[in-house]
Amino acid sequence: MGNLDLPILNNDDRPLDVESAVRDRYSSASKQAEPSLCCPVDYDPKYLKVLPQELIERDYGCGDPSKWLHEGETVLDLGSGGGKICYIASQVVGEHGKVYGVDMNDEMLTLARKYQQEIAQSIGYDNVTFFKGRIQDLALDLDNFESFLQENPAQTAAGWLAAETHARNLRATAPMIADDSVDVIVSNCVLNLVAQFDRQQLFSEMFRVLRRGGRAVISDIVCDEPVPLAMQNDPTLWSGCISGAYVESEFLDAFADAGFYGMELVDRPTEPWATVNGIEFRSVTVQAFKGKEGPCVDYNEAVIYRGPWKQVVDDDGHVLSRGVPSAVCRKNFEIYTNPPYANQFLAVPPRTPVADSNAKPFDCRAGKIRSPEETKGEAFCETKMPDNTCCGGGEC
Repeated sequence: MGNLDLPILNNDDRPLDVESAVRDRYSSASKQAEPSLCCPVDYDPKYLKVLPQELIERDYGCGDPSKWLHEGETVLDLGSGGGKICYIASQVVGEHGKVYGVDMNDEMLTLARKYQQEIAQSIGYDNVTFFKGRIQDLALDLDNFESFLQENPAQTAAGWLAAETHARNLRATAPMIADDSVDVIVSNCVLNLVAQFDRQQLFSEMFRVLRRGGRAVISDIVCDEPVPLAMQNDPTLWSGCISGAYVESEFLDAFADAGFYGMELVDRPTEPWATVNGIEFRSVTVQAFKGKEGPCVDYNEAVIYRGPWKQVVDDDGHVLSRGVPSAVCRKNFEIYTNPPYANQFLAVPPRTPVADSNAKPFDCRAGKIRSPEETKGEAFCETKMPDNTCCGGGEC
């Protein structure tokens, strides 16, 4: 990541403790509103009516990922803070949905839980659960781990090793957020607060907990060029969502590197939120999907790219030409005929479905055009002339 890969040092050459800088800043911000920590965001006012003013004032976001949620979904908010997005999401997903919030800051968790029963009574149900944890380690419930440490203080190397072993066991046997358990991950101006060396694990954890077909909708601060080391040294700039900002293109690449597909900027303002030493910082909201893992199997399916480009190339190098029935495996057929691609492709399923027992391995790299014989199947030689109806509908 260019300069962002360099060690983070403060003025006396010691590594900057990013987590401490962030924790201290947001502990203070949980007690008194700090406007410099957020961007102006227009939330749907109907979801704010049940929220106490204290939660609204002490929300430090830069976007509204709740706009892309749907009824009945299970949602995970990374870095849930005072709980504002969780309580908005709670209303969007409804009584049959679920919302999990994860934050490592005790004061913010106290603030979020303070009004939970009051809000639940207002909307008629309680579907929100808050966990104490690090968003780059979603398997370890820190409340459970702290209970162990209180009974087994780590005062020696042996005690420390025993604590590490217990943490591993907790991750394996009682994970805070289980594998493949979440429909949507949201986050609001938090990923940039994670230290560089934890970011690969952060995206891997996001991918782990999402169900196949699930998605991440992340609002965060990005920049148009790398942040120099001198700015990374400043704990105030780091906790203020400046020093840790991703370069915009690299933010999208981080999703791809973790196995996501379909990354798109669903919200990106023209004007920057801040400019520091000529570097522009702005809030963007990125949506990315999970579900392209697995084997390629042929069910005689095809898709036709609608246009307007002559050709497009997807994340895995598949070339799809305008108006041409491109042969695809079952996995890619499902990907192209669902969001975010559904409006760009026409589905061409076979007239006679292929049984699972007859499906064969498919080489997606071949760039094959699907023959009409394959999609028509037994009806390939059929003759059927038009009757008196019009082909375009309406009057002839």
